[in-house]
Amino acid sequence: MTREKSPVFARQMNYAAIILAAGSSSRMGRSKQLLEVDGEKLLIRTIRAALETGLKDVVVVIGHHEEIHRKEIDKQPVEIVYNPTWQRGMGNSLKAGLSHLMMNHPSVDAVILLVCDQPHLSGNVLTTLIHRYEETGKPIVASRYSGMPGVPALFDKTFFAKLTAIPDEEGAKKIILRHPSDTVTVEFPGGAVDLDTIEDYNAYQSKGKE
Repeated sequence: MTREKSPVFARQMNYAAIILAAGSSSRMGRSKQLLEVDGEKLLIRTIRAALETGLKDVVVVIGHHEEIHRKEIDKQPVEIVYNPTWQRGMGNSLKAGLSHLMMNHPSVDAVILLVCDQPHLSGNVLTTLIHRYEETGKPIVASRYSGMPGVPALFDKTFFAKLTAIPDEEGAKKIILRHPSDTVTVEFPGGAVDLDTIEDYNAYQSKGKE
């Protein structure tokens, strides 16, 4: 996959992405990262959305099914981080990815956190987050669906310390909810569609991805 030309953003800043793909997909009973949607695996689909946005650095955190997932994305222009303690929770994997990013790319100004089970995710969704950040200057820009903020979400570097301090079992959403005055949201139609179970996947496929 070739990286597309970066879109022209209003400010010259370094944006990165962390894709959380370390979980065991216990509710699915198989790797949901490798489920196919429109002939494309969800993990690859998520990576493509990040690359199409022109993000400077894309980090993929893997854990369970390490060898299978690593082989799947080995030729992608991303940085792979294996988290041996992925079982401790999403927050643990988030911190592993962010620690790698801060150590290897200290010039990053903001990071977008992504998960692999949102089939409607696209580069346009991520670009909208960045534009909203540049328009408002707010340090957190979250997607909004089902009346609540969620991921994908952008965090300015001023929130990196708080992200690295979250409990292992928590996700970034807790940070968003604790800092409403620092947060703006953008609508993400379809963001509520996530494929956590085989029933979710079958229903999504049978409805023609509506």
